[in-house]
Amino acid sequence: MIRPELVARFKPWREVAAAVLTGLAGIWIFSLGGLLLQPLGGAILAFAILWGWGAWRRRRFAVEIAAPGLVEIEEGAIRYYGARALGGEVALRDLSQIRLIRLEGHAHWRLKTRTGEALLIPIKAAGAAALADAFAALPGFDLSAASAALAANDAFRTVWQRPD
Repeated sequence: MIRPELVARFKPWREVAAAVLTGLAGIWIFSLGGLLLQPLGGAILAFAILWGWGAWRRRRFAVEIAAPGLVEIEEGAIRYYGARALGGEVALRDLSQIRLIRLEGHAHWRLKTRTGEALLIPIKAAGAAALADAFAALPGFDLSAASAALAANDAFRTVWQRPD
């Protein structure tokens, strides 16, 4: 049996590990040679590299669910269904600013629209890890800046602002 603390420690790395194993399989297929297997192995390796790079950048967004509510991303809209607080919906095209703020020791994404409305989403809410892919679709969004903000302990940090 594997110790639970080890499982919890390596859980954010499982997608990266799967990409590495896929890359190794691609290298093995490439090494078999031939007109069919070498391109196939190269394609698998290229896929694994892209997958691993994306997984590496998204791993900070994958945290244990410890906050109330549910995040849903559908048809270009981010919805947060709050259990104790009000939820809301923000369309990606209406976003003007994304900040990471800490309230009472808990980190939240603050999504501000062009009209000044704001939506707070706890980073530990169910489904909040999918925000990485939604944010990546925004013009000029830097996923590494968002990861750095998650790692830092600032009271607030602006992660993205819509270019005017």
